[in-house]
Amino acid sequence: MSIYKKIAIGVISVFIFVILLNIGLNYWIKKQLPVIIEEKNKTAYNINYEKVEVSLFSQNIYAETLLVHPKNQPKDAKNGLYSKIESITIKHFNIWDLAFRDVIKAESIIINKPRVILYKKGEKLLNNSKSIKTEIIEPFRKIVAVSNIYLNDGTVDVVSLNTNKPIFSIKKIIVKLEGILITDTTLKEKIPMQFEKYTLVCDSLFYKPSHFYHINIGKISTENNYVKINNFSSIPQYSRREFVKRLDKEKDIYTIKLDSAEINKMDWGFKNDRFYFKANSIVMNHVDANIYRNKIPADDLSKKYLYNALLRKIKFPLQIDTLQIKKSKLVYEEEIDFTKGPGILNFDRFNLRALNLRSGFGLKKNADVKIKISCLFMKDSQLDVNWNFNVLDLKDSFHIEGTIADFNVAAMERFSKPYMNTTFTGTFNKYHFNFYGNDDVSKGNASLEYDDLKVKLFKKKKPEKVAKLKSAIVNLFVKNDSKDKPKNADVEVERIKEKSFYNFLWRSIAESLKKILI
Repeated sequence: MSIYKKIAIGVISVFIFVILLNIGLNYWIKKQLPVIIEEKNKTAYNINYEKVEVSLFSQNIYAETLLVHPKNQPKDAKNGLYSKIESITIKHFNIWDLAFRDVIKAESIIINKPRVILYKKGEKLLNNSKSIKTEIIEPFRKIVAVSNIYLNDGTVDVVSLNTNKPIFSIKKIIVKLEGILITDTTLKEKIPMQFEKYTLVCDSLFYKPSHFYHINIGKISTENNYVKINNFSSIPQYSRREFVKRLDKEKDIYTIKLDSAEINKMDWGFKNDRFYFKANSIVMNHVDANIYRNKIPADDLSKKYLYNALLRKIKFPLQIDTLQIKKSKLVYEEEIDFTKGPGILNFDRFNLRALNLRSGFGLKKNADVKIKISCLFMKDSQLDVNWNFNVLDLKDSFHIEGTIADFNVAAMERFSKPYMNTTFTGTFNKYHFNFYGNDDVSKGNASLEYDDLKVKLFKKKKPEKVAKLKSAIVNLFVKNDSKDKPKNADVEVERIKEKSFYNFLWRSIAESLKKILI
Protein backbone atom coordinates (compact mmCIF):
# COMPACT_ATOMS: atom_id res chain seq x y z
CA MET A 1 0.00 0.00 0.00
CA SER A 2 1.40 3.32 -1.04
CA ILE A 3 1.98 6.19 1.38
CA TYR A 4 -0.77 8.22 -0.32
CA LYS A 5 -3.35 5.50 0.23
CA LYS A 6 -2.33 5.28 3.88
CA ILE A 7 -2.69 9.03 4.29
CA ALA A 8 -6.07 8.98 2.51
CA ILE A 9 -7.33 6.13 4.69
CA GLY A 10 -6.05 7.92 7.79
CA VAL A 11 -7.76 11.19 6.84
CA ILE A 12 -11.00 9.39 5.99
CA SER A 13 -10.82 7.45 9.26
CA VAL A 14 -10.30 10.63 11.27
CA PHE A 15 -13.12 12.30 9.35
CA ILE A 16 -15.48 9.39 10.03
CA PHE A 17 -14.38 9.33 13.66
CA VAL A 18 -15.10 13.06 14.02
CA ILE A 19 -18.51 12.61 12.40
CA LEU A 20 -19.33 9.69 14.71
CA LEU A 21 -17.97 11.64 17.68
CA ASN A 22 -20.08 14.64 16.68
CA ILE A 23 -23.18 12.43 16.35
CA GLY A 24 -22.42 10.77 19.68
CA LEU A 25 -21.70 14.01 21.50
CA ASN A 26 -24.73 15.65 19.92
CA TYR A 27 -26.85 12.80 21.22
CA TRP A 28 -25.20 12.96 24.64
CA ILE A 29 -25.48 16.78 24.87
CA LYS A 30 -29.14 16.65 23.84
CA LYS A 31 -29.67 14.20 26.68
CA GLN A 32 -27.58 16.36 29.04
CA LEU A 33 -29.32 19.66 28.28
CA PRO A 34 -32.68 18.64 29.80
CA VAL A 35 -30.80 17.52 32.92
CA ILE A 36 -29.16 20.95 33.24
CA ILE A 37 -32.22 22.98 32.29
CA GLU A 38 -34.84 20.95 34.13
CA GLU A 39 -33.44 18.68 36.85
CA LYS A 40 -30.54 20.93 37.92
CA ASN A 41 -32.44 24.17 37.38
CA LYS A 42 -32.35 25.94 40.75
CA THR A 43 -34.37 28.95 39.61
CA ALA A 44 -38.00 29.49 40.51
CA TYR A 45 -38.98 28.83 36.88
CA ASN A 46 -39.51 25.84 34.60
CA ILE A 47 -37.89 26.08 31.16
CA ASN A 48 -39.23 24.02 28.23
CA TYR A 49 -38.30 24.02 24.56
CA GLU A 50 -39.71 22.54 21.38
CA LYS A 51 -36.52 21.81 19.44
CA VAL A 52 -32.77 21.87 20.07
CA GLU A 53 -29.79 21.46 17.73
CA VAL A 54 -26.14 21.16 18.73
CA SER A 55 -23.10 21.56 16.45
CA LEU A 56 -19.67 20.62 17.74
CA PHE A 57 -18.01 21.98 14.60
CA SER A 58 -19.29 25.51 15.18
CA GLN A 59 -19.79 24.93 18.93
CA ASN A 60 -23.28 26.40 18.74
CA ILE A 61 -26.55 25.44 20.41
CA TYR A 62 -29.82 26.46 18.78
CA ALA A 63 -33.20 26.11 20.50
CA GLU A 64 -36.67 26.98 19.25
CA THR A 65 -39.91 27.93 21.03
CA LEU A 66 -38.82 28.21 24.64
CA LEU A 67 -41.44 28.57 27.36
CA VAL A 68 -40.68 29.90 30.85
CA HIS A 69 -43.21 29.80 33.71
CA PRO A 70 -43.17 29.58 37.52
CA LYS A 71 -42.62 26.16 39.09
CA ASN A 72 -45.26 26.90 41.71
CA GLN A 73 -47.88 28.05 39.25
CA PRO A 74 -51.34 28.75 40.75
CA LYS A 75 -54.10 26.56 39.35
CA ASP A 76 -56.75 29.23 38.82
CA ALA A 77 -54.66 32.40 38.45
CA LYS A 78 -51.37 33.66 37.09
CA ASN A 79 -48.66 35.03 39.34
CA GLY A 80 -45.01 35.56 38.50
CA LEU A 81 -43.09 35.65 35.23
CA TYR A 82 -44.22 34.00 31.99
CA SER A 83 -42.23 34.09 28.77
CA LYS A 84 -42.26 32.70 25.25
CA ILE A 85 -39.05 33.00 23.21
CA GLU A 86 -39.00 32.32 19.48
CA SER A 87 -35.40 31.10 19.44
CA ILE A 88 -32.10 31.18 21.31
CA THR A 89 -28.63 30.68 19.81
CA ILE A 90 -25.70 30.02 22.13
CA LYS A 91 -22.43 30.61 20.28
CA HIS A 92 -19.04 29.01 20.89
CA PHE A 93 -19.97 27.06 23.99
CA ASN A 94 -17.35 25.22 26.05
CA ILE A 95 -17.82 21.45 25.69
CA TRP A 96 -15.93 20.58 28.90
CA ASP A 97 -17.91 23.00 31.08
CA LEU A 98 -21.09 21.48 29.70
CA ALA A 99 -19.83 17.93 30.14
CA PHE A 100 -18.25 18.16 33.58
CA ARG A 101 -19.59 21.31 35.31
CA ASP A 102 -23.22 21.23 34.11
CA VAL A 103 -22.90 24.85 32.99
CA ILE A 104 -23.45 26.17 29.46
CA LYS A 105 -20.48 28.52 29.27
CA ALA A 106 -20.25 30.38 25.97
CA GLU A 107 -19.05 33.48 24.15
CA SER A 108 -22.52 34.89 23.48
CA ILE A 109 -26.23 34.24 23.54
CA ILE A 110 -28.70 35.60 20.98
CA ILE A 111 -32.33 35.80 22.12
CA ASN A 112 -34.92 36.38 19.40
CA LYS A 113 -38.44 37.75 19.99
CA PRO A 114 -38.85 37.15 23.73
CA ARG A 115 -42.35 37.94 24.97
CA VAL A 116 -42.33 38.45 28.75
CA ILE A 117 -45.29 39.08 31.06
CA LEU A 118 -44.86 39.56 34.80
CA TYR A 119 -47.98 39.34 36.96
CA LYS A 120 -47.46 40.85 40.40
CA LYS A 121 -49.34 42.03 43.45
CA GLY A 122 -49.60 45.75 44.15
CA GLU A 123 -48.91 48.56 41.70
CA LYS A 124 -45.19 49.10 42.21
CA LEU A 125 -42.90 48.12 39.37
CA LEU A 126 -40.45 46.56 41.84
CA ASN A 127 -41.35 45.68 45.42
CA ASN A 128 -37.72 44.78 46.08
CA SER A 129 -34.90 45.59 43.65
CA LYS A 130 -32.82 42.76 45.12
CA SER A 131 -35.30 40.20 43.74
CA ILE A 132 -33.90 40.62 40.20
CA LYS A 133 -30.47 39.71 41.51
CA THR A 134 -31.48 36.82 43.76
CA GLU A 135 -34.32 35.30 41.73
CA ILE A 136 -33.14 35.81 38.14
CA ILE A 137 -29.48 36.76 37.61
CA GLU A 138 -27.84 34.63 40.31
CA PRO A 139 -29.74 31.36 39.58
CA PHE A 140 -29.55 31.67 35.78
CA ARG A 141 -25.80 32.24 35.75
CA LYS A 142 -25.50 28.69 37.16
CA ILE A 143 -27.17 27.46 33.96
CA VAL A 144 -25.78 29.83 31.31
CA ALA A 145 -22.63 31.96 31.63
CA VAL A 146 -21.83 34.19 28.64
CA SER A 147 -19.66 37.22 27.82
CA ASN A 148 -22.16 38.85 25.46
CA ILE A 149 -25.95 39.02 25.32
CA TYR A 150 -27.89 40.11 22.23
CA LEU A 151 -31.65 40.46 22.48
CA ASN A 152 -33.76 41.21 19.40
CA ASP A 153 -37.37 42.45 19.16
CA GLY A 154 -38.35 41.85 22.77
CA THR A 155 -41.52 42.80 24.64
CA VAL A 156 -42.01 43.15 28.41
CA ASP A 157 -45.30 43.76 30.21
CA VAL A 158 -45.80 44.08 33.97
CA VAL A 159 -49.42 43.64 35.03
CA SER A 160 -50.91 44.38 38.46
CA LEU A 161 -52.99 41.53 39.82
CA ASN A 162 -54.93 44.07 41.92
CA THR A 163 -56.29 45.97 38.90
CA ASN A 164 -55.49 43.56 36.04
CA LYS A 165 -54.01 46.59 34.25
CA PRO A 166 -50.44 47.21 33.06
CA ILE A 167 -47.98 49.06 35.29
CA PHE A 168 -45.19 48.94 32.75
CA SER A 169 -44.94 47.99 29.08
CA ILE A 170 -42.09 48.23 26.61
CA LYS A 171 -42.05 47.08 22.98
CA LYS A 172 -39.50 46.27 20.25
CA ILE A 173 -36.55 46.03 22.62
CA ILE A 174 -33.04 45.61 21.21
CA VAL A 175 -30.27 45.04 23.78
CA LYS A 176 -26.53 44.49 23.37
CA LEU A 177 -24.43 43.74 26.46
CA GLU A 178 -20.77 43.00 25.76
CA GLY A 179 -17.94 42.12 28.11
CA ILE A 180 -20.24 40.79 30.84
CA LEU A 181 -18.75 39.77 34.16
CA ILE A 182 -20.86 38.14 36.88
CA THR A 183 -19.02 36.90 39.96
CA ASP A 184 -19.76 36.35 43.63
CA THR A 185 -18.28 39.82 44.20
CA THR A 186 -20.42 41.60 41.58
CA LEU A 187 -23.54 39.88 42.91
CA LYS A 188 -22.99 41.70 46.19
CA GLU A 189 -23.04 45.07 44.42
CA LYS A 190 -26.11 47.22 43.70
CA ILE A 191 -25.65 46.44 39.99
CA PRO A 192 -25.03 42.67 40.08
CA MET A 193 -23.00 42.52 36.86
CA GLN A 194 -20.28 44.46 35.09
CA PHE A 195 -20.13 45.09 31.36
CA GLU A 196 -17.80 46.92 28.99
CA LYS A 197 -20.37 48.14 26.41
CA TYR A 198 -24.12 48.34 26.25
CA THR A 199 -26.79 49.44 23.78
CA LEU A 200 -30.53 49.68 24.38
CA VAL A 201 -33.15 50.68 21.83
CA CYS A 202 -36.89 50.39 22.37
CA ASP A 203 -40.15 51.77 21.03
CA SER A 204 -43.39 52.47 22.85
CA LEU A 205 -42.72 52.59 26.58
CA PHE A 206 -45.58 52.93 29.08
CA TYR A 207 -45.07 53.35 32.82
CA LYS A 208 -47.47 54.15 35.64
CA PRO A 209 -45.31 55.52 38.48
CA SER A 210 -48.27 56.40 40.75
CA HIS A 211 -52.07 56.48 40.98
CA PHE A 212 -52.06 59.99 39.55
CA TYR A 213 -49.85 59.90 36.44
CA HIS A 214 -48.75 57.71 33.56
CA ILE A 215 -45.72 58.14 31.29
CA ASN A 216 -45.42 57.36 27.58
CA ILE A 217 -42.23 57.45 25.51
CA GLY A 218 -42.13 56.96 21.76
CA LYS A 219 -38.53 55.78 21.50
CA ILE A 220 -35.44 55.37 23.69
CA SER A 221 -31.91 54.97 22.35
CA THR A 222 -28.94 54.63 24.68
CA GLU A 223 -25.36 53.56 24.10
CA ASN A 224 -22.68 53.68 26.79
CA ASN A 225 -22.72 57.37 27.83
CA TYR A 226 -25.47 58.76 25.57
CA VAL A 227 -29.28 58.70 25.80
CA LYS A 228 -31.95 60.06 23.49
CA ILE A 229 -35.70 59.88 24.01
CA ASN A 230 -38.47 60.93 21.63
CA ASN A 231 -42.11 61.87 22.21
CA PHE A 232 -42.15 61.86 26.01
CA SER A 233 -45.34 62.64 27.92
CA SER A 234 -46.36 62.58 31.58
CA ILE A 235 -50.15 62.78 31.75
CA PRO A 236 -52.58 62.90 34.70
CA GLN A 237 -54.72 59.79 35.09
CA TYR A 238 -57.86 61.80 35.87
CA SER A 239 -59.72 64.90 34.76
CA ARG A 240 -58.99 68.05 36.77
CA ARG A 241 -62.23 67.76 38.77
CA GLU A 242 -61.57 64.12 39.63
CA PHE A 243 -57.89 64.80 40.40
CA VAL A 244 -58.79 67.64 42.79
CA LYS A 245 -61.36 65.41 44.56
CA ARG A 246 -58.62 62.90 45.30
CA LEU A 247 -56.22 65.47 46.84
CA ASP A 248 -56.03 65.81 50.63
CA LYS A 249 -54.03 69.03 50.29
CA GLU A 250 -53.47 71.67 47.64
CA LYS A 251 -51.07 70.44 44.99
CA ASP A 252 -49.99 71.28 41.44
CA ILE A 253 -51.21 69.06 38.60
CA TYR A 254 -48.58 68.65 35.86
CA THR A 255 -49.03 67.79 32.19
CA ILE A 256 -45.68 67.59 30.41
CA LYS A 257 -44.84 66.68 26.83
CA LEU A 258 -41.64 67.02 24.84
CA ASP A 259 -40.47 66.15 21.34
CA SER A 260 -36.99 64.96 22.28
CA ALA A 261 -34.33 64.99 24.99
CA GLU A 262 -30.64 64.07 24.90
CA ILE A 263 -28.22 63.26 27.71
CA ASN A 264 -24.55 63.59 26.66
CA LYS A 265 -21.41 62.19 28.28
CA MET A 266 -23.40 60.44 30.97
CA ASP A 267 -21.77 58.51 33.80
CA TRP A 268 -23.84 56.67 36.40
CA GLY A 269 -23.63 53.74 38.74
CA PHE A 270 -22.85 52.99 42.38
CA LYS A 271 -19.77 53.89 44.37
CA ASN A 272 -19.50 52.56 47.93
CA ASP A 273 -23.15 51.47 47.63
CA ARG A 274 -24.15 55.06 46.83
CA PHE A 275 -25.86 55.86 43.52
CA TYR A 276 -24.35 58.70 41.46
CA PHE A 277 -25.30 60.43 38.21
CA LYS A 278 -23.23 62.82 36.11
CA ALA A 279 -23.86 64.33 32.69
CA ASN A 280 -22.09 66.90 30.58
CA SER A 281 -25.40 68.18 29.25
CA ILE A 282 -29.14 67.51 29.09
CA VAL A 283 -30.98 69.13 26.20
CA MET A 284 -34.79 69.17 25.94
CA ASN A 285 -36.52 70.28 22.75
CA HIS A 286 -40.08 71.63 22.34
CA VAL A 287 -41.29 71.04 25.89
CA ASP A 288 -45.00 71.74 26.36
CA ALA A 289 -45.66 72.04 30.10
CA ASN A 290 -48.91 72.90 31.87
CA ILE A 291 -49.06 73.50 35.63
CA TYR A 292 -52.54 73.72 37.17
CA ARG A 293 -53.46 74.51 40.77
CA ASN A 294 -56.93 74.55 42.31
CA LYS A 295 -57.56 76.27 45.66
CA ILE A 296 -60.42 73.96 46.75
CA PRO A 297 -58.25 71.45 48.69
CA ALA A 298 -56.91 72.44 52.10
CA ASP A 299 -53.68 74.45 52.16
CA ASP A 300 -50.48 72.47 52.43
CA LEU A 301 -48.84 74.20 55.39
CA SER A 302 -45.57 72.27 55.24
CA LYS A 303 -42.45 74.31 54.57
CA LYS A 304 -41.60 74.80 50.89
CA TYR A 305 -37.82 74.78 50.53
CA LEU A 306 -35.99 77.07 48.13
CA TYR A 307 -34.00 75.47 45.33
CA ASN A 308 -30.68 75.79 47.20
CA ALA A 309 -32.02 73.50 49.91
CA LEU A 310 -33.84 71.14 47.53
CA LEU A 311 -30.59 70.43 45.67
CA ARG A 312 -28.50 70.41 48.84
CA LYS A 313 -30.71 67.75 50.45
CA ILE A 314 -30.43 65.22 47.58
CA LYS A 315 -28.91 62.09 49.11
CA PHE A 316 -26.56 61.13 46.28
CA PRO A 317 -23.95 62.81 44.02
CA LEU A 318 -25.77 64.53 41.15
CA GLN A 319 -23.96 66.66 38.57
CA ILE A 320 -25.39 68.20 35.39
CA ASP A 321 -22.97 70.69 33.89
CA THR A 322 -25.50 72.21 31.46
CA LEU A 323 -29.28 71.91 31.26
CA GLN A 324 -31.01 73.43 28.24
CA ILE A 325 -34.70 73.75 27.41
CA LYS A 326 -35.26 74.95 23.85
CA LYS A 327 -38.21 76.35 21.90
CA SER A 328 -40.71 75.41 24.56
CA LYS A 329 -43.97 76.52 26.14
CA LEU A 330 -45.04 76.88 29.78
CA VAL A 331 -48.60 77.59 30.93
CA TYR A 332 -49.53 78.19 34.57
CA GLU A 333 -53.20 78.05 35.57
CA GLU A 334 -54.69 78.81 38.98
CA GLU A 335 -58.33 78.47 39.95
CA ILE A 336 -60.23 79.33 43.13
CA ASP A 337 -63.02 76.89 42.25
CA PHE A 338 -64.63 75.63 39.05
CA THR A 339 -67.10 78.51 38.60
CA LYS A 340 -65.08 81.29 36.93
CA GLY A 341 -62.46 79.35 35.05
CA PRO A 342 -58.72 79.48 35.77
CA GLY A 343 -56.40 82.45 35.60
CA ILE A 344 -53.77 81.76 32.97
CA LEU A 345 -50.17 82.87 32.53
CA ASN A 346 -48.44 82.00 29.24
CA PHE A 347 -44.69 81.75 28.58
CA ASP A 348 -44.05 81.01 24.89
CA ARG A 349 -40.81 80.57 22.95
CA PHE A 350 -39.39 79.53 26.30
CA ASN A 351 -35.61 78.96 26.39
CA LEU A 352 -33.67 78.11 29.54
CA ARG A 353 -29.98 77.48 30.15
CA ALA A 354 -28.79 76.35 33.59
CA LEU A 355 -25.14 75.79 34.54
CA ASN A 356 -23.53 73.91 37.45
CA LEU A 357 -26.56 71.95 38.66
CA ARG A 358 -25.33 69.78 41.52
CA SER A 359 -26.58 68.16 44.64
CA GLY A 360 -24.82 69.17 47.84
CA PHE A 361 -23.88 65.58 48.68
CA GLY A 362 -20.21 65.33 49.66
CA LEU A 363 -19.36 68.86 48.46
CA LYS A 364 -17.39 71.45 50.41
CA LYS A 365 -17.16 73.94 47.55
CA ASN A 366 -19.35 74.54 44.53
CA ALA A 367 -19.78 77.16 41.81
CA ASP A 368 -23.05 79.09 41.70
CA VAL A 369 -25.98 77.68 39.78
CA LYS A 370 -26.60 80.16 36.94
CA ILE A 371 -29.95 80.18 35.16
CA LYS A 372 -30.81 82.31 32.17
CA ILE A 373 -34.38 82.43 30.80
CA SER A 374 -35.68 84.11 27.65
CA CYS A 375 -39.33 83.89 26.54
CA LEU A 376 -42.47 85.69 25.37
CA PHE A 377 -44.76 86.55 28.28
CA MET A 378 -48.51 86.39 27.56
CA LYS A 379 -47.70 85.71 23.88
CA ASP A 380 -46.59 89.29 23.27
CA SER A 381 -43.80 90.70 25.43
CA GLN A 382 -40.14 89.80 25.69
CA LEU A 383 -39.13 88.58 29.16
CA ASP A 384 -35.49 87.96 30.16
CA VAL A 385 -34.43 86.63 33.57
CA ASN A 386 -31.06 85.93 35.22
CA TRP A 387 -31.11 83.89 38.42
CA ASN A 388 -28.13 82.77 40.55
CA PHE A 389 -27.81 80.83 43.80
CA ASN A 390 -25.35 78.55 45.58
CA VAL A 391 -26.38 75.08 46.68
CA LEU A 392 -24.10 75.09 49.74
CA ASP A 393 -25.38 78.42 51.11
CA LEU A 394 -27.24 77.46 54.29
CA LYS A 395 -29.12 80.78 54.24
CA ASP A 396 -30.47 79.84 50.79
CA SER A 397 -29.46 83.19 49.34
CA PHE A 398 -30.34 84.02 45.75
CA HIS A 399 -30.15 86.88 43.26
CA ILE A 400 -32.75 87.26 40.52
CA GLU A 401 -33.23 90.06 38.05
CA GLY A 402 -35.38 90.42 34.98
CA THR A 403 -36.80 92.74 32.37
CA ILE A 404 -40.09 92.77 30.50
CA ALA A 405 -40.52 95.09 27.51
CA ASP A 406 -43.55 96.47 25.64
CA PHE A 407 -46.10 94.66 27.74
CA ASN A 408 -49.76 95.42 27.00
CA VAL A 409 -51.30 94.87 30.44
CA ALA A 410 -54.67 94.04 28.85
CA ALA A 411 -53.08 90.66 28.07
CA MET A 412 -53.27 89.89 31.81
CA GLU A 413 -57.07 89.73 31.61
CA ARG A 414 -57.10 85.94 31.36
CA PHE A 415 -55.34 85.82 34.73
CA SER A 416 -56.46 88.97 36.52
CA LYS A 417 -60.20 88.82 35.74
CA PRO A 418 -61.03 85.34 37.08
CA TYR A 419 -58.47 85.45 39.86
CA MET A 420 -58.45 89.15 40.92
CA ASN A 421 -61.83 90.28 39.46
CA THR A 422 -59.87 93.08 37.76
CA THR A 423 -58.69 94.07 34.28
CA PHE A 424 -56.13 96.64 33.16
CA THR A 425 -55.39 98.69 30.05
CA GLY A 426 -52.18 100.47 29.18
CA THR A 427 -48.59 99.58 28.34
CA PHE A 428 -45.55 98.73 30.44
CA ASN A 429 -42.82 100.04 28.15
CA LYS A 430 -40.15 98.57 30.36
CA TYR A 431 -40.28 96.92 33.78
CA HIS A 432 -37.05 95.83 35.46
CA PHE A 433 -36.66 94.10 38.84
CA ASN A 434 -33.50 93.28 40.80
CA PHE A 435 -33.99 91.28 44.01
CA TYR A 436 -31.60 89.70 46.52
CA GLY A 437 -33.18 87.24 48.92
CA ASN A 438 -32.83 84.25 51.19
CA ASP A 439 -35.08 81.92 53.18
CA ASP A 440 -36.36 84.86 55.28
CA VAL A 441 -36.60 88.02 53.22
CA SER A 442 -36.31 89.54 49.75
CA LYS A 443 -34.87 93.03 49.21
CA GLY A 444 -34.19 95.02 46.10
CA ASN A 445 -35.59 97.55 43.71
CA ALA A 446 -37.67 97.85 40.56
CA SER A 447 -38.27 100.44 37.87
CA LEU A 448 -41.15 100.96 35.45
CA GLU A 449 -41.87 103.06 32.39
CA TYR A 450 -45.57 102.95 31.42
CA ASP A 451 -48.36 104.77 29.54
CA ASP A 452 -52.14 105.16 29.84
CA LEU A 453 -52.66 102.78 32.73
CA LYS A 454 -56.28 102.32 33.80
CA VAL A 455 -57.98 99.83 36.10
CA LYS A 456 -61.42 98.26 35.82
CA LEU A 457 -62.98 96.40 38.77
CA PHE A 458 -65.86 93.91 38.48
CA LYS A 459 -68.59 93.02 40.96
CA LYS A 460 -67.88 90.02 43.12
CA LYS A 461 -71.36 88.50 42.91
CA LYS A 462 -71.84 89.43 39.25
CA PRO A 463 -68.33 89.24 37.73
CA GLU A 464 -69.67 90.04 34.26
CA LYS A 465 -70.65 93.57 35.42
CA VAL A 466 -68.24 96.48 36.02
CA ALA A 467 -68.10 98.05 39.51
CA LYS A 468 -68.09 101.58 38.11
CA LEU A 469 -67.82 103.53 41.36
CA LYS A 470 -64.97 101.40 42.72
CA SER A 471 -63.15 101.58 39.37
CA ALA A 472 -63.43 105.38 39.33
CA ILE A 473 -62.07 105.67 42.88
CA VAL A 474 -59.12 103.36 42.19
CA ASN A 475 -58.20 105.25 39.01
CA LEU A 476 -58.02 108.46 41.05
CA PHE A 477 -55.13 106.94 43.00
CA VAL A 478 -53.36 105.20 40.10
CA LYS A 479 -50.67 107.27 38.41
CA ASN A 480 -51.60 106.94 34.73
CA ASP A 481 -48.18 107.65 33.16
CA SER A 482 -44.51 107.60 34.10
CA LYS A 483 -44.03 110.64 31.81
CA ASP A 484 -41.23 109.01 29.79
CA LYS A 485 -39.12 108.57 32.91
CA PRO A 486 -38.71 105.32 34.84
CA LYS A 487 -40.34 105.34 38.26
CA ASN A 488 -38.40 103.46 40.94
CA ALA A 489 -39.29 101.68 44.14
CA ASP A 490 -37.35 99.89 46.85
CA VAL A 491 -38.86 96.59 48.01
CA GLU A 492 -38.62 94.44 51.13
CA VAL A 493 -40.87 91.38 51.49
CA GLU A 494 -40.86 88.68 54.16
CA ARG A 495 -41.04 85.12 52.91
CA ILE A 496 -44.09 82.98 53.67
CA LYS A 497 -42.34 79.66 54.15
CA GLU A 498 -45.42 77.60 53.39
CA LYS A 499 -45.39 79.09 49.87
CA SER A 500 -43.13 78.39 46.90
CA PHE A 501 -40.21 80.40 45.55
CA TYR A 502 -42.45 81.64 42.72
CA ASN A 503 -45.01 82.98 45.20
CA PHE A 504 -42.12 84.79 46.93
CA LEU A 505 -40.99 86.31 43.63
CA TRP A 506 -44.53 87.30 42.59
CA ARG A 507 -45.18 89.02 45.93
CA SER A 508 -41.94 91.00 45.54
CA ILE A 509 -42.97 92.08 42.04
CA ALA A 510 -46.50 92.94 43.17
CA GLU A 511 -45.14 95.03 46.05
CA SER A 512 -42.91 96.99 43.66
CA LEU A 513 -45.82 97.68 41.27
CA LYS A 514 -48.02 98.79 44.15
CA LYS A 515 -45.39 101.30 45.30
CA ILE A 516 -44.78 102.62 41.78
CA LEU A 517 -48.40 102.91 40.62
CA ILE A 518 -50.21 104.10 43.73
